[in-house]
Amino acid sequence: MIRLGEKQMLVVAKKVGFGVYLEEKKQEGADREAQEGRRGAYRSRYGGRASYGDDRRRGGRRMGGETQVLLPLRQVPEGTEIGDEIEVFIYKDSKDRIIATTQEPKLKMGEARVLTVVSVQSIGAFLDWGLEKDLLLPYKEQLVTVKEKDEVLVRLYIDKSSRLCASMRDLYGMLRMDSPYEAGDTVKGRVYELSDNFGAFVAVDDCYSALIPRHEDHSSLRIGDSVEARVTGVKPDGKLDLTLREKAYMQMGQDAEQVMELIEKRGGRLPFNDKASPELIMREAKMSKNAFKRAVGRLYKERKIVITDTDIRKK
Repeated sequence: MIRLGEKQMLVVAKKVGFGVYLEEKKQEGADREAQEGRRGAYRSRYGGRASYGDDRRRGGRRMGGETQVLLPLRQVPEGTEIGDEIEVFIYKDSKDRIIATTQEPKLKMGEARVLTVVSVQSIGAFLDWGLEKDLLLPYKEQLVTVKEKDEVLVRLYIDKSSRLCASMRDLYGMLRMDSPYEAGDTVKGRVYELSDNFGAFVAVDDCYSALIPRHEDHSSLRIGDSVEARVTGVKPDGKLDLTLREKAYMQMGQDAEQVMELIEKRGGRLPFNDKASPELIMREAKMSKNAFKRAVGRLYKERKIVITDTDIRKK
């Protein structure tokens, strides 16, 4: 099966004046059964069809019952003969024909990568992915509006017309969980999804799966933002938990100033105290309940506030 969006080792089946036609190595017995299994998995995961059938529509070519694909002459290695194996990437050219290339794409099926927007047209944005034909990022697959020169984290998928396109959606399962980072490390990442239920999803180094949990203030973040964060924990499956805050003893002074500013902004009185719900504190003070309690405790020790059963007041 010739698989769109993947690198494959194919065999030279025929030489022509404008290139060579490649096909899959013929399989027999158990190898053929394994091939059928891969075909089903590919169809299920990427939405492609099991066979590319009609060559006139899909750009492939059938010889001897096998689907074949053209590798243009300018990319054929010197001295290539029939029967030689060549590793190629399969995509569609500007005329929407399936074609092979020896060029290395910046993005393949099953990966998430950062690509640069080279233009924005009526049907969406076009991304540089290292091949002659730019990759389309349709408007419906954009989580935020992108513009020329933006860098966006995307994955590859096959649309209903059997074309390769980019998407900013469903990146979670594409990211790696084998990062080298430990609790306390400082990392850099890119926000790729925001969730009211979970928090801000971040791709650390644009490839490792991480989360700023919802109890951490992330209200200022937007999809596509680059962040510097601290690793607070590594889950058993390898995913990272992050915070934008410093360690507690370093952050306390800044939090205390923030709470004091909030009290003054409210006319010298907060209509809740440190026993309020975490949700209320996060909404009003933009910090976790624990951080708020530490900040309020510091202000109390410095005799800057009075805490009552219902509120906090400036002295």
